[in-house]
Amino acid sequence: MNPVRDLILMFYTYVIKSRKTGRLYTGSTYEAFLNEEDVRSREKYLKSGMGKRYLKNRLKRFLSLTR
Repeated sequence: MNPVRDLILMFYTYVIKSRKTGRLYTGSTYEAFLNEEDVRSREKYLKSGMGKRYLKNRLKRFLSLTR
C-alpha cells in the first residue's frame, strides 16, 4: 500500500452567509465528491434558483435544530 499513490482526492462545495447583506455565497469545498466534474455540477445547481431554495430550507431546519 503506497499512501501517495493510493491517495483519494475529495472535492467539496460550500455555502457561506454574509452577515452584512444576508446573501448566501456558494463555492467548492462543502460536500464530499469523488471527482471535480461532480462538484462543479453541484456548485452550479446550488447557485440556481432551485438550489438556493433547497439551501435555505435545509439550513433553516439545520440551524433550528442546533439552537
